[in-house]
Amino acid sequence: MISAGEKLPDATLTQMGAEGPEQVQMADKVKGRKVAIFAVPGAFTPTCHSAHVPSFIRTKDQFAAKGVDEIICISANDPFVMQAWGEATGATAAGISMLADAESAFTDAIGMRFDAPPAGLIGRSLRYAMLVEDGVVTQLNMEENPGQCELSAGEGLLASIG
Repeated sequence: MISAGEKLPDATLTQMGAEGPEQVQMADKVKGRKVAIFAVPGAFTPTCHSAHVPSFIRTKDQFAAKGVDEIICISANDPFVMQAWGEATGATAAGISMLADAESAFTDAIGMRFDAPPAGLIGRSLRYAMLVEDGVVTQLNMEENPGQCELSAGEGLLASIG
């Protein structure tokens, strides 16, 4: 599992663009930039929908004040679902980037994969939030239980970066 002080591996994620799905390289997103990344087990799932995404919408201006260039939400859903979820939650309107990790390639590369077959969640991400500066993880907040959203909430990450 990745930890603070380590460089993020590159991976290809997908986002919806004007012409449809577009490939996004994580290395390009973080190079020379300060980025907050948070990941959720699934779009439209209860805690993700009612707590995690809203916490980053509420705190977006506070992150900007700390020099954060972009807030990225990652989920192992397809880009069509991520687009619909971004619209439904207001995340897209708030300027949060909704990236799909449909194959869990990024999630696997950083050691954050989790499976919960009884809930129908296979190849999903543990719930976390991290601050990445020029490709290096400077802060990583992980939840012990994927149903919790405290340390990984926008407010939790802000508190840990001072």
